[in-house]
This record gives sequence, structure tokens and C-alpha cells, in this order.
Amino acid sequence: MRKLLPMLLAVVGLIGGGGAGFLLRPPPEEKVAINPCGDPEAGESAHDAAIPGKAAENDPEALPAHEYVKLNNQFVVPVVESGEVAALVILSITLEVTAGATEQVYAREPKLRDVFLQVLFDHANTGGFGGAFTESDNMEVLRNALLEVARKSLGAVVADVLIVDIVRQDS
Repeated sequence: MRKLLPMLLAVVGLIGGGGAGFLLRPPPEEKVAINPCGDPEAGESAHDAAIPGKAAENDPEALPAHEYVKLNNQFVVPVVESGEVAALVILSITLEVTAGATEQVYAREPKLRDVFLQVLFDHANTGGFGGAFTESDNMEVLRNALLEVARKSLGAVVADVLIVDIVRQDS
């Protein structure tokens, strides 16, 4: 009886695991027959699909992929009021670039940091980090200004500038 109980538990475990695997398996993939003449309702023929770039216009997955490049250090921006530092704003910035442009970003990072800091200082000096500084309109102005200088420095490889962290520490 002592040897029979562990064997019985093992058999019950195997059957239970197999049953659970059978019930929880993913649904089978549907196979769709491809019409060699194209889909007349979509207005696309097999000839159009064979033209490079023609299929990419219709297929969002065929568009070039983007990479995200996190700049190594945070940006620290002083907020000056009445001649004194009233607060510090600390930001982390990530760039959305076309695939394969990561090395180009890191090669130009000192120049990017310089132009980003200039935009951030200008934003602080115009009161952009005062009051409700995370308001969507205010953040959109900052993102657009950062994107503009990033594109001047790197060109069209920059798709977007993402502010991933922002905090204001009052003194």
C-alpha cells in the first residue's frame, strides 16, 4: 500500500496535467487560401503585391521599425525665481529613431545633450516648469521643441522625443 499511493498520485497528476494542457491549448490557426488574382474588394491584385513599396503602403507591419534610445544621464534643470534657485526639474529622455540609428544617436549624444539643455533652460526661463508644469499643452510645447532640435542635429532618423520621467523638487 505504501508504494501504491505515490504511483497512484503520479498517474492522477499526469492525467490532470494532460487534461489541463488539452483544454487550455491555443485555438488552431485558420489557413486562408490566397487568391492569385488578388482581392477585388480591396482593389489589390497579385501584380500590385509584387511591386516593392506597393504592399508596404497597405500593410502597417511592413513599415520600417523604430528603436528607442534612452539617453544615458538625466537632465537637471534649475528653476530660478527672484534670482535664486527655487526648484530643480529632473528629466529622463528617450528618442524614438528608425531601426539601425542607435549608434548614430550615441555618437552625437554630447551635441544632443547640449541642444536639449538649451531648450530645457529656455523652457524653464519662460516659466514652463512653474505651476502645473505637467499639463498636456505645456508638455507638448516642450516635446515639440526637443524634437525640432533633435532633428536639426540628427536629421529625419528621429521620429519622436519621449519624456519618460519628470520630477520637480522644490528647495
